[in-house]
Amino acid sequence: MPHTFDPAVVDAVLGHMNADHNDDNVLIARAFGPFDDVTSAAMISFDGEGGDWVAYRESGAAQPVRVPWPGGPITERPEVRREIVALYDAACAKLGIEPRPHA
Repeated sequence: MPHTFDPAVVDAVLGHMNADHNDDNVLIARAFGPFDDVTSAAMISFDGEGGDWVAYRESGAAQPVRVPWPGGPITERPEVRREIVALYDAACAKLGIEPRPHA
């Protein structure tokens, strides 16, 4: 059974990702989803095993995208950021995009 994070943690992470990292959501959905015509995406949930996004295609169709954490299962809040950054970096590498520096 995957670790379940406190709802306040989930809400904070999703709020941050969807308010401040829309482009990152699109990159992750394009890189790890089954379609390359993703025009927008939102992170909709996560647990200890991975994150969930909904990707919207050029046609307007919505496609769920589940991506396991690159470093394996997690249980702590700081690990969420680490794994999302790792997903972003992996998405950039897969798509041939130069990643921005991380603060």
